[in-house]
Amino acid sequence: MSEILGAGLARQESAITVLGGPTAVIDLGGLRIVSDPTFDDAGPHGYLTKTARPAVDEDGVGPVDLVLVSHDSHPDNLDERGRAFAKAAPLVLTGPLAAGRLGSPAVGLAPWAGHRVPRADGGGDLTVLAVPAVHGPEDGERDGDGNVNCEVTGFVLSGEGLPTVYVSGDNASIRTVAEISRRVPDIDAAVLHAGAARVPAKFDGRPLSLDSRAAAAAAAVLGANAVIPAHYDAWAHFSEGLPEIDLAFREAGLSSVLRVAAHGTWVHLAR
Repeated sequence: MSEILGAGLARQESAITVLGGPTAVIDLGGLRIVSDPTFDDAGPHGYLTKTARPAVDEDGVGPVDLVLVSHDSHPDNLDERGRAFAKAAPLVLTGPLAAGRLGSPAVGLAPWAGHRVPRADGGGDLTVLAVPAVHGPEDGERDGDGNVNCEVTGFVLSGEGLPTVYVSGDNASIRTVAEISRRVPDIDAAVLHAGAARVPAKFDGRPLSLDSRAAAAAAAVLGANAVIPAHYDAWAHFSEGLPEIDLAFREAGLSSVLRVAAHGTWVHLAR
């Protein structure tokens, strides 16, 4: 990994790379987009433990046009250096509660609200649609704002001539995926937060994000041509990794859509 750290990521036309943990870089419409930035070194973060640093650091990512933050409540989705990275970006899109806590340049989007970002390739705008996510069991106790565990936001990115990309955030609900697929029926690629994150004190240790079989089920529901898994390594509370994900997709007959590359290596997207 030390050979990759600090190496620059050249801009791509339409491609995604996972850096480790939940962090992905999405090049789309001439824009560089980073989701859930986590750049800290390995070590304890309160009751969570980070086990590996990202494949590419902030300097390697280079100038960013947009940061997507699914939620700011847990360090495995926004650690200290990730928070500083987001705050230095021109624009952060996240949920309304998270935007209130983060402050400028964060803009809060309620589920099914959209935000347009001018594309750098001259193709008009990139539309970012905020979509729901359930950070735990569907039947989990909900807080006063109606959220399981905390507010979490997923995103769908789309634009004229571009592949439509879904970024799930920490969602464990297939029902939610089905609703997103119904409202946005033509998703070309999906970044799914898998890894079956578990914390014993929460929901009797049931998954807080998609487990491998649920990720395969989500892929089937979405009908995407490319599924890029994220959020399955670099933190100790992720209970399933690539072997379990690969097996679940193979058993579901969906190996052909699973796109796994070494962290920091691009997966190119087709419309």
